[in-house]
Amino acid sequence: MRNVKLLALALVLMGLAVAPGAATAAGGCDPIDPRACLLPWPNNQFTARQKGSATGLRLDLRASMFPRNTKGRPAFPADLNRSDGFSPGPQIMTHVKGLDLARSGAVPVTDIGSYASRSQPVLLLDARTGRRQPIWAELDANPDGEPGSDGLLIVRPARNLAEGRRYVVVLRDLKDSAGKAIASSPAFARIRDGRATGALAARGRELRSAFAVAARAGVKRSSIYLTWDFTVSSERGLTERALAMRNQSFAGLGDRNLADLKVAGRSPAFKVDKVTDYTEAENPNLMRRVEGTLTVPCYLSSANCAPGGTFRFERQPAGRFASIPRRNGSMSFPFYCAIPRAAEQSPARPVIYGHGLLGNPAESFGSGNQTFARLHNIAFCATREIGMSDEDVPNAIRLLGDLSLFASFPDRLQQGFLNQLMMGRAMIHPAGFTSDAAFKGAGGQPLLDTRKLAFNGNSQGGILGPAITALAPDFTRSVYGVPGMNYSMLLPRSIDFDDYELIFKPAYSGRLERSMLLGIIQTLWDRGEANGWALHATDDPPPGTPKHKALLEIVVGDHQVSQYSGEALARTLGASVRTPVFTPGRSDETTPFWGVRTGGPASGSWAVMFDSGPCRKASDQQPLECTGSSRAFRDAGGVGTPVPPAAPTAPRFGQDPHGIFDLARGEQAAAFFDGSFRDVCPAGVACRLSMWPY
Repeated sequence: MRNVKLLALALVLMGLAVAPGAATAAGGCDPIDPRACLLPWPNNQFTARQKGSATGLRLDLRASMFPRNTKGRPAFPADLNRSDGFSPGPQIMTHVKGLDLARSGAVPVTDIGSYASRSQPVLLLDARTGRRQPIWAELDANPDGEPGSDGLLIVRPARNLAEGRRYVVVLRDLKDSAGKAIASSPAFARIRDGRATGALAARGRELRSAFAVAARAGVKRSSIYLTWDFTVSSERGLTERALAMRNQSFAGLGDRNLADLKVAGRSPAFKVDKVTDYTEAENPNLMRRVEGTLTVPCYLSSANCAPGGTFRFERQPAGRFASIPRRNGSMSFPFYCAIPRAAEQSPARPVIYGHGLLGNPAESFGSGNQTFARLHNIAFCATREIGMSDEDVPNAIRLLGDLSLFASFPDRLQQGFLNQLMMGRAMIHPAGFTSDAAFKGAGGQPLLDTRKLAFNGNSQGGILGPAITALAPDFTRSVYGVPGMNYSMLLPRSIDFDDYELIFKPAYSGRLERSMLLGIIQTLWDRGEANGWALHATDDPPPGTPKHKALLEIVVGDHQVSQYSGEALARTLGASVRTPVFTPGRSDETTPFWGVRTGGPASGSWAVMFDSGPCRKASDQQPLECTGSSRAFRDAGGVGTPVPPAAPTAPRFGQDPHGIFDLARGEQAAAFFDGSFRDVCPAGVACRLSMWPY
């Protein structure tokens, strides 16, 4: 969900002059792509051996390798060098001037199955097995005509890569728009052809293994435009910070077995600050609103874990490469609970609610959520998803102007995960919320059913949700509304990125540099969003954690959270997809939801695609042109939206279906909380939002 505060504050606070950003050529650059120091990315050229790390490596980056902002500060978050590899959902990048993907036959997002074609020019190979990985390739899109980004090739895994594994990128037989072969850089050509000398020969020796992997996959050496390798971060490297915080905090309450789904020890400390009771005339959905404060351990450097704080780490024994956050006292934060009317007769199911982009818990009291709560006797409790809440907007603005400070974003997001988990424990602990009169009915009975905690996150809440789910000891079922993962993929495909660009672009004026930086910081962002946790959010949980099931409710042509990122999340989670997926004519995909199984047990994880329909008039359902501004379309009485563009740009025409409330989706979510997937759509047709009649 969009947050206009970001734009308003940007105009007041950013204070950035528009001037060219500079990428400084320096030692450590890879000569095989001379366009920018950090290309190609990700790249084992930018690692060093590290004793005690799970991969045997760590990133080895220097400030001199990074683009600088307009104030001359390198965009280098030093915390990158604590990573033992690169993102499992990486934005693989290299610059290929004049590249025409269609003439080359490269795999598009709409035909992922062609990654396996015999002549496929873009390959990602598992270095251990030699197997091709499902991917798609795209060129960085440039909708505003800004010069300087021509030819940035981006390759994305269609499902996240195995942690701790080494991969080899192979590009071959690339062509320009005239069908002419594109020549490799002189440096790489000398390496490939055995003519390298001096320092270039040393780089060639490092690439021998990559060439060998390509050869085993049947790739002729002479056809290779470029090849290189990279190693994915280990599970420990991605998860140990948040897991350590969780384990220490729950152990402090007296619960050291977080996999048994049993509540032990004490409740987190809380107090109720305000209770608002409603008559039925005042609110037919809710009987009560409760506001209070929870106190939990703080692991950020800032007092009360305020925005801008980062982790400080415990000293590790010699030979152990680890990043265990050091506790810094405690933090107190507000929580809000909405109690439905039906809870007076039967205790409501407690559900942790995750809000939208840079938002706040007030969203949980929205009209749609209130209706959902009334119909299904659900009590939503919410707190800020700190790191990316309304109170983090000033820090977000600061970071967009100086990405060297970026670690404060994922660090505070992980503190936010802990806050939500501790709130969840208080929701179901016998000495928790239900011990207070605010959570008791007129007869003193509890208003929450403490046996049935669940999670529901929408938009940003659905992007952070898989991380919270992977860590959760107290619930096993999650519903993600309009979800996705991987902000490096999401932001260029989101209209919300328009607001970010107003700050980001003046600070880093080169389009190619901005695109690169989004891909590079993903390695840090992974720890604070689904991209770093999705592999462990369902059937392969982290140590000391129960298994979980998830329901994904994705929307065709979503203007804010790309449906393609939702599909990648479904593949990574191992979900089944409800079929038919799309109404004929409502998808450009050759194989709808490629790589996601159809059918599956009702007790498993599922993905469902809902559709608001093509552009048309709401009054008579007749077709309406999908051009011009969204406001003009709305003023003309238009509803519906086109299928999304394949290029990495935001859908901009028609009506954004992102936040449309639908009763059928709510019914499906409630059934999933109860333990099984329920198909709420007519048999034999794709699912529609209620605004598009069957």
